[in-house]
Amino acid sequence: MPLASDIAWLIPVFPLIGAVLSGLGLICANKKINNSREIVSISLLSFVGVSAVISYKTLFEQINGYQSVEKLFVWASAGDFTIPMGFVLDPLGSVMLTLVTTITLLVMIYSHGYMAHDKGYVRFFTYLALFSSSMMGLIISPNLLEIYVFWELVGMCSYLLVGFWYDRDGAANAAQKAFVVNRVGDFGLLLGILGLFWATKSFDFNEIALGVSQSVADNSLPVWAALLLCFLVFLGPMAKSAQFPLHVWLPDAMEGPTPISALIHAATMVAAGIFLVARLQPLYSLFPSIQFIIALVGTITCFLGASIALTQMDLKKGLAYSTVSQLGYMMLAMGCGAPVAGIFHLITHACFKAMLFLGSGSVIHAMEEVVGHQPVLAQDMRLMGGLRKKMPFTSTTFLIGCIAISGIPPLAGFWSKDEILGNAFISFPAFWFVGFLTAGMTAFYMFRLYFLTFEGDFRGENKALQKELLLASKIHIEDEEHEVEHGSLHESPWSMTFPLVFLAFPSIIVGFMGVPWDSKFANLLDPEEALIAIESFELKEFLPLAIASVLIASVGITIAYQAYFAKKINLSILFAQRFPSVNKFLSNKWYLDDINEKLFVKGSRKLAKEVLEVDSKVVDGVVNLTGLVTLGSGEGLKYFETGRAQFYALIVFGGVILLVAIFGFQSPQVT
Repeated sequence: MPLASDIAWLIPVFPLIGAVLSGLGLICANKKINNSREIVSISLLSFVGVSAVISYKTLFEQINGYQSVEKLFVWASAGDFTIPMGFVLDPLGSVMLTLVTTITLLVMIYSHGYMAHDKGYVRFFTYLALFSSSMMGLIISPNLLEIYVFWELVGMCSYLLVGFWYDRDGAANAAQKAFVVNRVGDFGLLLGILGLFWATKSFDFNEIALGVSQSVADNSLPVWAALLLCFLVFLGPMAKSAQFPLHVWLPDAMEGPTPISALIHAATMVAAGIFLVARLQPLYSLFPSIQFIIALVGTITCFLGASIALTQMDLKKGLAYSTVSQLGYMMLAMGCGAPVAGIFHLITHACFKAMLFLGSGSVIHAMEEVVGHQPVLAQDMRLMGGLRKKMPFTSTTFLIGCIAISGIPPLAGFWSKDEILGNAFISFPAFWFVGFLTAGMTAFYMFRLYFLTFEGDFRGENKALQKELLLASKIHIEDEEHEVEHGSLHESPWSMTFPLVFLAFPSIIVGFMGVPWDSKFANLLDPEEALIAIESFELKEFLPLAIASVLIASVGITIAYQAYFAKKINLSILFAQRFPSVNKFLSNKWYLDDINEKLFVKGSRKLAKEVLEVDSKVVDGVVNLTGLVTLGSGEGLKYFETGRAQFYALIVFGGVILLVAIFGFQSPQVT
């Protein structure tokens, strides 16, 4: 029986086969396929399930000490130039494959309930399978060129899924925004890949690092050029993993169905950027200045996402900015030269963030039956409250997720986040301080989400508030008001609650795989680093940072409790009214969307109009002038076309006489 590592190339193939078959079915027999939705969903689940089984087996083999596998074939060649393709399976790849297949399976199960009444059910599952296949292919890619192929496939699938409800203006605009912003990063990534190949004649990760090191050492590649190429490649992960200032697409991507939000934020698109930076650590570690830039970008992103989340009233957007902040933590770890810590936080974050997003979908699913199918109303926390008694599974798992992401021990988020902060404290103390403050902000806004959504009294019956929210969103209010039936609030079906309960367990226990004094996770990904970390571990160094982290998180939770549960603090008076400019700055998302709108959207439109003027007046003018000259000359010359030989001879004779006259009367040169 072959090793699972030897057939790892089949992992992305199975979901791809399922997506192709269902896609062809939609094209050839649309009505029949849409009427067989359960058969299609079970088939696609089975294809992803086979990939998951192989992924679990590859992880088991890597844990038991099997060697990494790399198999290549020549995809194209010309003389000495060859382009290899194939797959690589190592500990990092096996961990990521297990994560992606598990989250995808749970999201598919959840989607069966969430999308049950959607007419695009089969199309949605087809996109899901293609999306997961693209991410799996990216993970097992052995070089930058192959990664770029799957990188673009992941981007294309995200465009299709974010804009799944394309008849809604918000979804269509969000898909376009995600596409355009990611093209900026991908253009830089492509330039960087081509530049690195020019410098090293290779697309392989390790060979690129060795080639750049040797080229810089023998002065054949200037240091500034090497730094530029590294930064260009980093632009790709900046966009994919929503790093400042290319993060603006991610919150808007919430316009897509909630299961997609969970998949994008947990294990696919945003994880791709972190994964690529981890793969390129041999290159980035050569240049401390690049690592500083990566850490700086991560720190800014970390603080930015948390600060904006403080004022969000949309449940999904609050979680979206939370993701931006946590991705900043991961990128900070990469900049500190601690890729294992960054990947560990990616794994733990995927578990509780997928659970939180699916939990928000469960809440929205229930709210839609109460306040109507208006996303503005169903997702606004000002109309929620008191849902804990009606939705016990959703509320309990959501609370577990809030505790985990807040960094309260012994849940998973504490171990992974504190490992990042510990590395930052050693490498960049100033960045550690920002991350430390962000930890308190994270605890505050997450429990703010929880208390507003699940505790207190239900506020969905407030008609005046509903109208106010609709007017603020510039949405037409129907003359016939929706009758609120408070009793219709209920827990979601098993297909939606099962993934929540399943994800609650790793959110609680998976952190123990990365305890700093005996990190099984680090030992799997990098045994040498794990050994050094264990030998250098000092309890007296760990405890002060850990206690400080728990204390700042506790402060954030306490403030949220006093403000939104006990109602003993009025933050509107204490903060919003006292510092209106700061509150407005955060509510308007640092004005980054407005700046982008003015500089790039309106600026590009102005440039396009000017180019159109040049095209219509200059380019078209030259073309039209050429046509007029041709037309005029043809009109004049037609009178010389008589068909009489004597007339043509007369013209030739006249021409000869003219030439003789011109050259004959020229004065001879005197020498």
